[in-house]
Amino acid sequence: MTPDEARQVFFEELGNIAPEWDPAEIDPGADIREAMDIDSMDLLNLVIALHKRTGIDIPEADYAKLITIGGAVAYLSAKSGG
Repeated sequence: MTPDEARQVFFEELGNIAPEWDPAEIDPGADIREAMDIDSMDLLNLVIALHKRTGIDIPEADYAKLITIGGAVAYLSAKSGG
C-alpha cells in the first residue's frame, strides 16, 4: 500500500468513526484524539476497522503509532509492504 493509499484508507475509516470531522483539515502531526474528540473506544473501533479493511494485524503496543495522521499513514504503508 502506497502512502497515498494508506492515507485514503485511514481517512475513510476515520471518517466513519468521526463523520463530523474532515480528516484532511487536521494537522498530520496532531493527536487525532484531541483534534477530533475521539475517545479510547473510538480509537479501538478505528483499529478494528483498519484491521478488517487491510488485514494488517495491529497489536495494542502499536496503537500509539496511529494517533496522528502522519504516524498512521507511515505505519499502514510500512506494515503493508508499501
